Amino acid sequence: MLLAKRKLRIETERMTLRPPTHSDFRAWTTLRAGSAEHLTPWEPSWAQDHLTRKAFTNRVYWAQRSVASGTAMPLFLIRRDDDTLLGALTLDNIRRGPAQAGTLGYWTGAAFARKGYMREAITAVVHHAFVRLDLSRIEAACLPENTASRGLLEKCGFKYEGVAQSYLQIDGRWRTHVLYAALRGDRRGKTDAG
Repeated sequence: MLLAKRKLRIETERMTLRPPTHSDFRAWTTLRAGSAEHLTPWEPSWAQDHLTRKAFTNRVYWAQRSVASGTAMPLFLIRRDDDTLLGALTLDNIRRGPAQAGTLGYWTGAAFARKGYMREAITAVVHHAFVRLDLSRIEAACLPENTASRGLLEKCGFKYEGVAQSYLQIDGRWRTHVLYAALRGDRRGKTDAG
């Protein structure tokens, strides 16, 4: 039996959040290239082919497979007023069973930082994850000195949980991260087990 595929789309006050498509290549590569100085200190080192059409095509196919399998939700932030790509957010590593959790990652183009777009997007995605995906926990990590990202997570209701030594390779070296999580309120400490 073939199940009808529902398109993943989350609407916020100012944006549509949706998976990337092949037609987003030019907007994506322009935004990433123009924001490189803003992004690279906080991200894994970019591969040599990072901004190529081939790499982007692979990213689109990965997004399609991830959404279809329920393992990730890669979303582009598109401003509705002018159809402008502002950045991206991914709810990745979605784990079912006892965990019911996922990991959040995000970036914003330099010109759109500190305008409330990512806060709006994170709030909507966390709500979607708790209500539509039935997750109980959303995790996020950032570099300790990334005060903008830490403040953003805290404004979105994430709580500081601790430190992970040598957590991810960022800008070419292993870096310690601070860990945050948002918990679904009606699930704190409760299970379906009798």
